[in-house]
Amino acid sequence: MRIRWPLTIVLTVCTQNLLAQPAKTALPLWEIGAVGVTAAQIAYPGSSETVRLALAAPFVIYRGEYFRFDRDSAGFRAIHNPDFELDIGFSGSLGSRASDTVAREGMDDLGTLIEFGPRMRWNLSAASAPGQWRIELPLRGVFDISNGAAYRGLVLEPELKYSYRAKEGWTWGTGLSLIGADQSMQSLIYSVNAAQATASRPAYQAQAGLLALRLSGSLSYPLAQDTRLLVFGRVDSVQGAANQASPLVRQNTGASVGAVLAYTWKQSEARATD
Repeated sequence: MRIRWPLTIVLTVCTQNLLAQPAKTALPLWEIGAVGVTAAQIAYPGSSETVRLALAAPFVIYRGEYFRFDRDSAGFRAIHNPDFELDIGFSGSLGSRASDTVAREGMDDLGTLIEFGPRMRWNLSAASAPGQWRIELPLRGVFDISNGAAYRGLVLEPELKYSYRAKEGWTWGTGLSLIGADQSMQSLIYSVNAAQATASRPAYQAQAGLLALRLSGSLSYPLAQDTRLLVFGRVDSVQGAANQASPLVRQNTGASVGAVLAYTWKQSEARATD
């Protein structure tokens, strides 16, 4: 699952798309550099308010045979062949303050979350094709590192993705996913207990099921040999979701946009095996 408030802390996920080389080029075993990010995102699926962010951070890429921080992988890759991959990895999200949104004012903050678990990937296109179709199925446990790594629940996000890489170096991609979560995770976002209830925010108990439908897209372009620009956007919808009736849902659809500028400072002469 990727419900990020307001932006993923796993910046390597973005930088792999930013720093991607033409498909037939052997990539460096490791790279280090820095990214600058600006984004305007809905506070959570169903929120009517936008959270804005600007930050700069270093990144590290490592493309080992089994342990990898590359493309949208971060962790241990157990199985890898042209048609199927299985990895055990992690993702994460920054927290947000309840005071940033009117709907959650007076409630607990949403903490910084780490997600960990297996992911299966089916590659539907030939490896040599410039356009790639892929199905991904991650199942991850969610832990709140703002609260002693407390367990927050399970999420499942099947996704159909398409990406295209041109010879000129620019890339674009899109994805459609369904985000499902158990009751524990849904409650973190959408439940209102009796102590938090107000005249405009009645008590509500969240249910397990569909959390949101997400359509995402990105476009990246090389500005210089070591510098790349990525623009991205996504639309989240809670229409038909399990907790659409929560008083914390103020609108069914919300959009998020942002841009990332990445600079590669160093890279290895050794090349990755694949």
